[in-house]
Amino acid sequence: MRIGIMLDQPNGPDALRTLTADLQLAADEGFQSAWLSHIFGIDALTALAVAGSRVPDIEIGTAAVPTYPRHPGALAQQARTTALAVGPGRLSLGIGLSHKIVIENMFGYDFERPARHMKEYLAILGPLLADKPVSYTGETLRANLALSVANEDRIPVLLAALGPQMLKLAGRESDGTVLWMTGPATVREHIAPVVTAAAAAAGRPAPRIVCALPVCVTDDPQRAREQAAATFAAYNQLPSYRAMMDHEGAAGPADLAIIGTEDEVAERVRAVGAAGATEFVGALFMPGADAVRTRALLIGLSD
Repeated sequence: MRIGIMLDQPNGPDALRTLTADLQLAADEGFQSAWLSHIFGIDALTALAVAGSRVPDIEIGTAAVPTYPRHPGALAQQARTTALAVGPGRLSLGIGLSHKIVIENMFGYDFERPARHMKEYLAILGPLLADKPVSYTGETLRANLALSVANEDRIPVLLAALGPQMLKLAGRESDGTVLWMTGPATVREHIAPVVTAAAAAAGRPAPRIVCALPVCVTDDPQRAREQAAATFAAYNQLPSYRAMMDHEGAAGPADLAIIGTEDEVAERVRAVGAAGATEFVGALFMPGADAVRTRALLIGLSD
């Protein structure tokens, strides 16, 4: 199992410099990949184009860019430009539906048929990322276009998928899935079997399963659990993540956070790999000495 790290979304006028420094640190320390979320701060692909062009030798990915606000042709163009900036073989494009409260209440788009939307989105995005023209007319999306960005290779797509329909779609039409707030039992019993079977039925290679979770090495687990509960409280209110917590038997995000001594954290991270994840991405949420210990432990697991 590969080991990556979730980059913090920096704010302020020096956000891109901060992100570049964080990416450089991750590369210097030996992390195999670094991932950036796309919420309401800096644009993930634009930021990774800047930072990744200055920091070589580490794979980068988005986790995940929402599809609704961008036509798949526009996203393919942006992703291929980012890949051109950072060099071949480095960028993984994680995409996702986001959530009804975001797409309808904030962006004003219809979220009524999300699975249909994503199926049609991938039908356009996939060929364009592989430098093929596309002519497609669906129920929710249409496209007749080709791109001329001079990429050397195809950009892999990972679908943020939790429910059965989306996992089957990820297996059939993408390179795998990128997960958040999804524990090892759920990966073993639900995620891995569904996405892997769908990929095999479609004649595709075994899918990547990238599992991101909060993690902290500490001698004060109660304090870390309280911080995790506060930091990630919003995920309790989002139905897709709440369903994954229920499947895992977790009362909330603090139960999914991997917290403990070096040995305890190592055991739980390895359990994620044993469950079927191909990559673990640590989301650090405690500062200071705990963060230093956590990074060191994760780097050691990647050897």
